[in-house]
Amino acid sequence: MSQETYELKAEARERVGKGSARELRRNGLIPAVIYGDKQAPIAIALNTNEVTKRIHAGGFMTTVATIEVDGKKFKVLPKDYQLDPVRDFTMHVDFLRVSGNTQVTVEIPVHFINEEKSPGVKVGGVLNIVRHEVEVHCPADAIPEFFNVDLNGKKIGDSIHISEVTLPKGVTTVIDRDFTIATIIAPAGGIDEAAAEGGAEA
Repeated sequence: MSQETYELKAEARERVGKGSARELRRNGLIPAVIYGDKQAPIAIALNTNEVTKRIHAGGFMTTVATIEVDGKKFKVLPKDYQLDPVRDFTMHVDFLRVSGNTQVTVEIPVHFINEEKSPGVKVGGVLNIVRHEVEVHCPADAIPEFFNVDLNGKKIGDSIHISEVTLPKGVTTVIDRDFTIATIIAPAGGIDEAAAEGGAEA
């Protein structure tokens, strides 16, 4: 399941535009917008430190949050954010309104487990990761935190496909085919024969 939800306090923005946005940033605030759910967009300002902390904590784009604006609460999912290319601070965030019925498209990180149980890795093979993330459609209130890919028993030359990953109920991949997530490939210098024999015995 997705990470625990969190809450941010925001203030409504009366003025929009570059001049207003620059003034907000000087005052330690980030301009942002809440949109979607067939309602008018709401321009808001958020505390820069709070948002930056959430972005750096990981899972920002896959965790539903609650934003309180002048006493009213909105359930949202971050859809995009812009960083200053030079100074690396957050310049703007877009939030999508969500409810229990909202279907969202998100990229879920892939974790690889049991690498030590892979005969191919044991003999010096290299895990070649084709996709670090998998894009899926899923309910906003049931976003997976990550997918586990099991390397147990995988040999050199083996490919791991999405069909080997158990997707939670209601979660479907955006790509409609059995695509490759990773492969076990031979090392550039060839396989160490002694290691290969040891791997075969293990």
